[in-house]
Amino acid sequence: MNVIETNIPEVKIIEPRVFGDERGYFMETWQQKTFEDLVAERFFVQDNHSKSSKGILRGLHYQTENAQGKLVRVISGEVFDVAVDMRKKSKTFGQWVGVVLSSENKRQLWIPEGFAHGFYVMSDSAEFVYKCTDYYNPNAEHSLIWNDETVNIDWPIPADEQPILSDKDRSGKAFEDAEVFE
Repeated sequence: MNVIETNIPEVKIIEPRVFGDERGYFMETWQQKTFEDLVAERFFVQDNHSKSSKGILRGLHYQTENAQGKLVRVISGEVFDVAVDMRKKSKTFGQWVGVVLSSENKRQLWIPEGFAHGFYVMSDSAEFVYKCTDYYNPNAEHSLIWNDETVNIDWPIPADEQPILSDKDRSGKAFEDAEVFE
């Protein structure tokens, strides 16, 4: 496993070792000891799987109680995945990391607790899977608006298109009004 640093030290890109030949490939996507040694000591309690069509933008979501660390990857298609630091006392507060994750590059992204998370589907469809360090708590979930001018994420959305959003994501809060981690 190769771990790549990002501009936010706690957010990591993970490239698994892939063994392939004419029959296909094999890769280990998760191993507790290796993850603890190379990334962070965490215990995962929940796995999630979503499928989305081209142009859909999900997020930016986070929970202020039962904060979730997420290990995310794409098993079909391609997305632009984003993590935004919502930790008020962090040196990288309000900064973001964006990474293309795809079934082709097989990369994973580790997003620790205290970050808002979202992704934009770049392929015709994408299947997105992720492990979480805590359970989903709808009473503590928040949404940061995807196009906040303060955070200024450089989404790879064609200039003549608008992303497809849920009602919840359409009504996300501006960064200056958003709940943060103290």
